[in-house]
Parts: sequence; structure tokens; C-alpha cells
Amino acid sequence: MPIVQIDMLEGRTVEQKRELVRKVTAAICETASCSPEAVKIVIRDMSKDNYGDGGKLRSDF
Repeated sequence: MPIVQIDMLEGRTVEQKRELVRKVTAAICETASCSPEAVKIVIRDMSKDNYGDGGKLRSDF
């Protein structure tokens, strides 16, 4: 059972997340020869205040 965790900055719509889950699932099924039902995906939205990049908070960009 493949389990995928996706961490990304908040701001994507539910429709964008649906498409992401669909495409990631398809890629895993093609590569790992498993059924879509076997693929588990967790999406974690991160606040820009909780993500640092290059020594700065992402919210400071």
C-alpha cells in the first residue's frame, strides 16, 4: 500500500487538490503496478508563517 504525503503552502483550491490526488495516484499505479484503491495520499497545507526558505519565513517574501 503506497502512502504519499504532500506538504505544500496553503492556497490551492479543492479542485486543484482533487486533480493532484488523481494524477499522483495514476502515476503511482502505473509505476508500482497497484490499484488506485491501494494508494493513500495525505495533503498537508502549511501556513506561509510556518515555512522557512533561505533564512526567511515564506510570509516575508
